[in-house]
Amino acid sequence: MNTVALTRLLVACALFAVLMVLPGCATLPSGTADPRIAGRTYVITGASSGFGRGVAVKLGAHGANVVLAARRTQLLEEVANEVRAAGGTPLVVTTDVSKLEDMQRLAETTVARFGGIDVWINNAGLGGIGPFWDIPAADQARLVDINLNGVIYGSHVALQRFRTQRRGTVVNIGSIESQVPLAYQASYAASKAGVLALGRALNEELRLAGLRDIKVATVMPWAADTPFDQHAANYSGRTPQLILPDGAGKVVDAIVRISVRPKEELAVGWKAKGAYVSHRLLPDATERIAGRLQHAIQIETAPPAPPTPGSLYTPVPEGRSVDGDVRERMKRERAMRARRR
Repeated sequence: MNTVALTRLLVACALFAVLMVLPGCATLPSGTADPRIAGRTYVITGASSGFGRGVAVKLGAHGANVVLAARRTQLLEEVANEVRAAGGTPLVVTTDVSKLEDMQRLAETTVARFGGIDVWINNAGLGGIGPFWDIPAADQARLVDINLNGVIYGSHVALQRFRTQRRGTVVNIGSIESQVPLAYQASYAASKAGVLALGRALNEELRLAGLRDIKVATVMPWAADTPFDQHAANYSGRTPQLILPDGAGKVVDAIVRISVRPKEELAVGWKAKGAYVSHRLLPDATERIAGRLQHAIQIETAPPAPPTPGSLYTPVPEGRSVDGDVRERMKRERAMRARRR
């Protein structure tokens, strides 16, 4: 069976399974503050841009207390103004998620200001793009410190508090790569697989401990149009590329929904759901097709770009918004390639 035919088969099987076993979530009320959110206290790491910034402002519009955590303090103050203007109560806490002491201070500062924590969202994360052997080992270790250890630290300090309260929700932002690893993003895929495994294990421990009102949810988006590419470490020799990226708003809405109606795992959007189910049905074929697509767009056709560690060690000034304009950039790059032919 050739690649085209196999791809069609995978898509058909995945879409059928999505329709059968992965129904959509109910939407939140619009226009007025949602009573399930108003007055509740949310902690959001990685809140300076991308999903974190979008979730913060949306929660503010529903009247939440929103604690904003990231390394870019000045930008967090900007987000705080947006949350306040939307109707929420913000608190800025400069935080490096890879440092346990920072995460402990984040929890303590939140409790001191608002008296407790209702939802803790572990959103901070960075990408690492390129052949595994070309990415410095130190950069890969740093990526794991942020993407996985940061989630472990955040989950640990949140659950310590939630066990005292006997209630609370942890929302961990994984990726569809938690389930379907992608070539040229090996350490990123490994870190996100760890996030998924962590959530599964923690839910079993909570069940065994009889803590029914404490939940851990893992959100698995498809590639999304955020400043991810501007912050990623990139040793591919090419500009970062995404396969049919979703809009950031779709994922923002999903994170807010799952915070009030927790479920253990949520693949966001039909592409993520299709890939999730396809991998369960035909794991090897799914990984091969994903790898071929990634090689074609990232290694063979993307414009050249110099190597960079991105934001691994020091935050970069670029990439401040929820959206990253990735789709527009890729569209311009395709047009330039077409003109050269």
